[in-house]
Amino acid sequence: MSDRHARRGALKTLGLAAGTALLAAARHAHAAAPETGALLPGGATHLADLTRRLAAAPRRRDFKTVPMILERPDQWDHAALAEVTGYRGGPKQVWDNTELGGPWLNLMRNSLNAQIWSFRHPDFLVVSATHGSAHLALFDQAAWDKYGLAKFAGAAFPTNTLLDAKPAQSKEAQDHELPDGAFSSHDNSLAALQQRGVVFLSCHNAIWELAERLDGANANPDKLPLDALAADLTNHVIPSAIVTPGAVGTLPELQQVGFTYAK
Repeated sequence: MSDRHARRGALKTLGLAAGTALLAAARHAHAAAPETGALLPGGATHLADLTRRLAAAPRRRDFKTVPMILERPDQWDHAALAEVTGYRGGPKQVWDNTELGGPWLNLMRNSLNAQIWSFRHPDFLVVSATHGSAHLALFDQAAWDKYGLAKFAGAAFPTNTLLDAKPAQSKEAQDHELPDGAFSSHDNSLAALQQRGVVFLSCHNAIWELAERLDGANANPDKLPLDALAADLTNHVIPSAIVTPGAVGTLPELQQVGFTYAK
């Protein structure tokens, strides 16, 4: 009798431990994205729904290794990407963004302003297919510190300042004509654009190529093999971004469902 009770107790303990591990894994897979959508225009019902769906969609950031070419949907943020390709609002525009120090954030902001207030399309969706040096903006500051990414970003970026909210973002959001407000050039940042519903796609190819550069520059402090180094970089992609198999390769997927291309 006592042996049966002991076995039953051991099984309960194992079950609780397994359940705890599964919950922890689920929490990790659903890497919490910062709240988005605070600066959406009135009437943007489809865009508001998309931002809620994207906030709930899982992002995988627990890789141990990743291959050079991703072959299975569980190797990228496929559920979140499916929400983007399935977006029912419009118009829809995808930007091919490659230069960290270029005007990419300003151009997307200008496009939003014209579509929303000039052409009256509150559900206008902007997606950034981010690669090249622009992809450095999608790594968290911990990755910048660990791998010395400022050396690859240039003198204008001692830290990843594009992730930081600017003072203009906190100004009167109801006045979209405010020259130094949340919709002006004073608020060109990833933080502000995400509050306006902009979606940032991360590029696995850019991650892999950065891993090669880091390894070649002796900037691999843990001495990881290439597949593990690329995995660690992937795990440091900001939670709100959507990791894709490749930005350029994802462009046709978006164009097939009605996104217009912009560069």
